[in-house]
Amino acid sequence: MYKTILAPIDLAEIELTQKVIPTINSLAKIDYPHLHFFAVLSPMLSYYEYGLSHPERLLPSDDERIQIALAELKKAVTAFDIPEGRVHCSVEIGAPRDRILNFADEINADLIVVGSRRPSITTFLLGTTASSVVRYAKTSVLVVR
Repeated sequence: MYKTILAPIDLAEIELTQKVIPTINSLAKIDYPHLHFFAVLSPMLSYYEYGLSHPERLLPSDDERIQIALAELKKAVTAFDIPEGRVHCSVEIGAPRDRILNFADEINADLIVVGSRRPSITTFLLGTTASSVVRYAKTSVLVVR
């Protein structure tokens, strides 16, 4: 059914990761697909724009941030029940929707599994990233609540 599944993971939203675990584990038992867990980090410019850091304060380089996030992602993936040979982890920097969709194209994903929060007045039905991925994806998207 699915040979390549992309599971974007928001490292800052552990609840969303917890939500997708049962679904990913179930899908992993059907046809034994390769699962690509993928995290997207905000560009450093975002930290400055939102006042989260000051330019004079030393912050890790993009490469250091990617390595730190990759270690966190690999740790988060241990909660899934998938053999190591079928698990792939990647981290990139950029806009979440764009990076997710580009990565899905790169790996020829058959399915994107994305977690979504409960709707609120600000997100109405889906979270902003989940909504954007659903709207612009070229492949099937499964939204897990």
